[in-house]
Amino acid sequence: MRFNVMFAALAAAFLAACATAPVAPHYDVIISGGNVYDGTGAPPVVTDVGITGDRITAIGNLAGVPATTRVDASGMAVSPGFINMLSWATESLIEDGRSQSDIRQGVTLEVMGEGDSMGPLTDAMRADMIEHQSYVTYDVPWTTLGEYLDYLVERGISTNIASYVGATTLRVHEIGYTDRPPTPEELARMQDLVRQAMREGALGVGSSLIYAPAFYADTDELIALVAAAAEFDGGYISHMRSEGDRFLQAIDELIAISRATGARAQIYHLKPAGVANWPLSAQGLARLDAARAEGLDITADIYPYTAGATGLDAAMPPWVQEGGFDAWRARLQDPAIRRRVLAEMRGPAQGWESLYQLAGGAQNVILIGFRNPALRQYTGQTLAQVAAARHATPEDTMIDLVIEDNSRVDTAYVVMSEENIERNIRWPYTMIGSDAPSLAPEGASLQFNPHPRTYGAFARFLGHYVRDRHVISLEEAIRRLTSLPAESIAIRERGRLQAGYYADIVIFDPATIADHSTFEQPHQYSTGVRDVFVNGVQVLRNGEHTNARPGQVVRGPGWMGWEEEGQRR
Repeated sequence: MRFNVMFAALAAAFLAACATAPVAPHYDVIISGGNVYDGTGAPPVVTDVGITGDRITAIGNLAGVPATTRVDASGMAVSPGFINMLSWATESLIEDGRSQSDIRQGVTLEVMGEGDSMGPLTDAMRADMIEHQSYVTYDVPWTTLGEYLDYLVERGISTNIASYVGATTLRVHEIGYTDRPPTPEELARMQDLVRQAMREGALGVGSSLIYAPAFYADTDELIALVAAAAEFDGGYISHMRSEGDRFLQAIDELIAISRATGARAQIYHLKPAGVANWPLSAQGLARLDAARAEGLDITADIYPYTAGATGLDAAMPPWVQEGGFDAWRARLQDPAIRRRVLAEMRGPAQGWESLYQLAGGAQNVILIGFRNPALRQYTGQTLAQVAAARHATPEDTMIDLVIEDNSRVDTAYVVMSEENIERNIRWPYTMIGSDAPSLAPEGASLQFNPHPRTYGAFARFLGHYVRDRHVISLEEAIRRLTSLPAESIAIRERGRLQAGYYADIVIFDPATIADHSTFEQPHQYSTGVRDVFVNGVQVLRNGEHTNARPGQVVRGPGWMGWEEEGQRR
């Protein structure tokens, strides 16, 4: 009996000791000895980062702590994953979910929705989307924006994705391509579509106002849409109505929309375009500073190049484009209409924005993408060169190319100054976006020459402007790529290296990071990024893609699943 009592006492003591003894931590991954930048703008600290599952679970000295995988980051910068504030990977991720050109620059989140978004769609919009596919062909089994985002994740993608709902898409959904204001009933339905998108996780409303049919929307229409997003703490992001002669007025409109709705507002690729407008840059930033001093949350993004890229539609008056592409192309084949269009392309643009004129001539317009194989001989040539080869004027050449290619023709316009790029980078609320798809130098991508920003925007920012030009410090540059964008789009638990946050992490060499893509040879990966983790999974190891596809939808503040998500955690 005494033995049994003693045994029981010993057993109880042992169990008690086990219950109180600390359990040795174990991590899936430990990134050790790197210069850790937390994303806030603070100087780096040489320390370790521990990852468990899809989360950062420790930052500190983890020497001797067991881990399934240990990554030596000695001498390297370790930072939160970069956020691409203007991604056009909407179609390229369907073709190739690896997102190679962005992953290899450290991008872990693609933010989409510049005016056009991949939902909501009507049957007619779905048919039009399929008919006008170019380099990438795909089915369209979704209707809403949320369904599209889920569709990408189900296919498998390496980066995370998020999107604004496009004001252009909403307009086409209810009005089509007609130049008229919405009826009260149509506007109410557009607002309801915004609310639906916000509940699905959209970030807010995005607009692109120099293009038809977005051009047809007035300020009151935009305020109504943004107000619906603001009900869910959604924001507003805009390719403004003018980047040229009415640059300051366009800034005023964006500020007015933010003021009327209380929504955060951001300018897509902030730039005064055209030599005559370059002096407006400082005045524009002064306006934005005044708005921020008023209490408005106004920010901007840029791509660090002097040339922008869009299509030849930006060289022709919006009225001729009313009704959509097919109607536009048909009008261009009418001799009387063609003469009128030519006259307006050659004269000062009245009430619309001509990037052709802002570029200062055909020698500053580069043709970079065609659908028609017979025209691909002109890829990478200037409009001046192509016009000379065809023995035609530049304006006639542009019209003929649109007709022959059955597309708007991908085009780059040299319209910006290096001085203003650096001025915009110094403004504390400027972020970076590629304004491009995410590609690999293979398959369908080789059928066109993308803008060099596709392969180089982030590396060029960190290499050329930060390291070589010393425009801002490295820790501040990382803030512009991480916590600042995360805050500006109101997403949760991303953008910082912090315990409890998602493990989106980049390991790169600040001394060697560089872009290599040019207009002549655009399909060149950037270098200097060694390792990338997305949601705790390594997608880039020693500079090579692992083929892992852990990307998820990053939801906005109005997502109806937040309560359920909180309960799961």
